[in-house]
Amino acid sequence: MRINITGHHLKVTDALRNHVEKKFKRLTRHFEQVINVHVVLTVEKLTHKAEASLQVSGSKIFANSYNEGMYAAVDSLVDKLDRQIVKHKEKLKDHHQSEVRHRTNY
Repeated sequence: MRINITGHHLKVTDALRNHVEKKFKRLTRHFEQVINVHVVLTVEKLTHKAEASLQVSGSKIFANSYNEGMYAAVDSLVDKLDRQIVKHKEKLKDHHQSEVRHRTNY
């Protein structure tokens, strides 16, 4: 998994970069086929915004999060992406076998 981190109106420090990389490693727990991740961290007045676009096998997943602190915004962003990855993984499963079982019961 390749992580690209950029900042708008914000200097991405080593501590912030390490926090983002550590949190995004958690995403491979559910789905190991994450190919590319692009994270944009933005500061707009008092609001901190974190958004990410993930390229996974078959589709792209996007999420964003707003919070008063950048670390909290990143944590919330990873939680949202984690739920979306689980949902994507469920869609990839073959559900046609269960339909065949239901038809033979009639």
